[in-house]
Amino acid sequence: MIKKIALSSTGLLAAYLCFWPVPVEPVAWQSPTNPGYTGAFAKNQQLSQVNRIELTNSIGPEDLDKDANGNVYFSLLNGDIDYIDPQGNIQTWVNTGGRPLGIEFDNHGNLIVADAFKGLLSVSPDKTITVLADSINGQPINYADDVDIAANGMIYFSDASSKFVAKDHGTYGASLLDTMEHGGHGSILEYNPQTKQTTVLASGINFANGVAMSHDQQSVLFNETGTYRVLRVGLNGENRGKISVVIDELPGFPDNISQGSNGVYWLGLVSPRSGALDALSDSPFLRKLVQRLPAAIRPKAQHYGHIVAINDKGGVVFNLQDPLGMYGLTTGALEVDGKLYISSLHETALAVTSNINVSEQQMAEGQVAE
Repeated sequence: MIKKIALSSTGLLAAYLCFWPVPVEPVAWQSPTNPGYTGAFAKNQQLSQVNRIELTNSIGPEDLDKDANGNVYFSLLNGDIDYIDPQGNIQTWVNTGGRPLGIEFDNHGNLIVADAFKGLLSVSPDKTITVLADSINGQPINYADDVDIAANGMIYFSDASSKFVAKDHGTYGASLLDTMEHGGHGSILEYNPQTKQTTVLASGINFANGVAMSHDQQSVLFNETGTYRVLRVGLNGENRGKISVVIDELPGFPDNISQGSNGVYWLGLVSPRSGALDALSDSPFLRKLVQRLPAAIRPKAQHYGHIVAINDKGGVVFNLQDPLGMYGLTTGALEVDGKLYISSLHETALAVTSNINVSEQQMAEGQVAE
């Protein structure tokens, strides 16, 4: 009897692991080489001594921007957008009713918000919230993620995943599903404030994440999180829509990217790469099986702080790490008066570094990781 029960249980478990429905349909691909923490990404503890500014109302200060008065704004998990003034006081500003992620001020003092639940929003100085775009070609924008604004006013933002809806799965949960599937559901979108039209600039991206205008305004840099790389898409003439690689084979999952001084871009690596995901990249069946395992033992983000600065050629100018996880799940950084304000996916605080001096020589001599 015991043997029959054991055999029956084993059969049921095997059937579950092989056939139970899951939301992902994994696609075979070949993961790039993982350099690990070597060369330009050599391990250090330069982020382990950051100053933490504890938050009281919510967690997850996911992105940052500064207004004309020197206030640093940040978006939070509960829908709040708060700011910290130059004296260090934190003020609650507005709640979008969704999950604001990327934020960027335009030339008129409006805060443009990529809200994962609501689409592309504009928040005026008097706190009026306007939906700029929540669909494209009749299809909903399911996961507005990051945003940047060109000098001419054009707005560029990412829809991280058209399949895995952020509002249904949560932003973190949807990112795990999209990364596991690797189905190319992300896109980079262009919004024209004059015509109020939204167009697709790039598509087929494996979790389209951080967005930053190039310093020369000729292209948009964006992070393809699921493939561990930063790409560039051209904006003008025959280069419009053409995609090229800025840096690939990163040792972690790139999240946000933003312009810094002297031609650099600050890039947040939210977690080290998963050896299991890389090993199973060309095995869709096994990835689907893994998705049926309990959530606690499936691949997930690791608490490791990592911020890098790169130049336009993909050279690594700064490599700041916190292997101790004192401030982890780092999504990006904002350079303000020689310091870095660092954002995070789930932290209960903002982080601020001591002075960071980005010289033109350092920018030019950045090393490309091998």
